[in-house]
Amino acid sequence: MNDLDTLLPAIVAGDADAFGRFVAGAEARVRDSIASFAVSVDLEAVVQECMLRIWQGAARFVPDGRPHGLVRLAIRIARNLAVSETRRHRPELLPDAPLPEPAVEPQAPDPMLREVIARCRERLPGQPAAALQARLDGPWRADAELAEALGMRANTFLQNFTRARKLLARCLAEHGVDVATELA
Repeated sequence: MNDLDTLLPAIVAGDADAFGRFVAGAEARVRDSIASFAVSVDLEAVVQECMLRIWQGAARFVPDGRPHGLVRLAIRIARNLAVSETRRHRPELLPDAPLPEPAVEPQAPDPMLREVIARCRERLPGQPAAALQARLDGPWRADAELAEALGMRANTFLQNFTRARKLLARCLAEHGVDVATELA
């Protein structure tokens, strides 16, 4: 995982694209860190408020020298917001003991899985492969923008992307990869 702290200077300068890349890279980890609050708060509202606070407060953030500082800050903000919302609306759901800090570092990638994914991607036909690559290169970009860059209509782009996902999932299953287990 790349350290998203490298985006901090651009975010501080007001670069919305850099902030979009930060959100794309950090959102899943932030959401996972507050998943236990799903019964008591609206996770989407908490994540959105957290990202808004990161955008507004990025200029005041001082890195501590450890990697992933901005992501760690986002996780802390989200957890504090979730606790505050739970206290306000459902205090009986709060645990008696302090909540453990979630891990920021992801698991090491599986080189064999990467190899199978690469082989399956090579088997994709041209247009679906291009749509998949465009989405991977710019998950923060709108579908219409991605489609235009590929010379497709938005609907055609979405059809090609959906086809790529289905073909990739089928190929992975043929190689014994359980996609649901890998994504869990």
